[in-house]
Amino acid sequence: MAKLNKLALVRAAARARRGAVAPYSRFQVGAALLTRSGQVITGANVESASYGLTCCAERVALFNALTAGQRDFVAVAVVARTAGGPMPCGACRQLLAEYAPRAAVWVADSRSLGAVRAFTVKELLPAAFVLTPKRNARRPGSARRGG
Repeated sequence: MAKLNKLALVRAAARARRGAVAPYSRFQVGAALLTRSGQVITGANVESASYGLTCCAERVALFNALTAGQRDFVAVAVVARTAGGPMPCGACRQLLAEYAPRAAVWVADSRSLGAVRAFTVKELLPAAFVLTPKRNARRPGSARRGG
């Protein structure tokens, strides 16, 4: 069971923020995901000159976790230098709704890490688009068997 407190996860997101690659906006964001087993997986935003190819910190952390085989998430912390903390964008909200629907979402301004705002994924995206996997069909993130 996860035993990391909120402030520790927010600090992990703040450390991850240092790895952001944001040459265009200079808006550096860090995220940290906490798994039920207590593992912390981080990510930072990476920008492209073609803005649509930019990837948010939340998605980088989630993709890192999913490709490492993690599937059970307790919380995600997101940190940037902005009043009240950075709110996940629509794409991040959608992916959190699909892969971390029960996770707490904690956001904080990098200048005041103790002032954390808390949300549920459901609050951030109350009518998420989700598909119900068909019986015997591959579930998102499941390993493909056979060749």
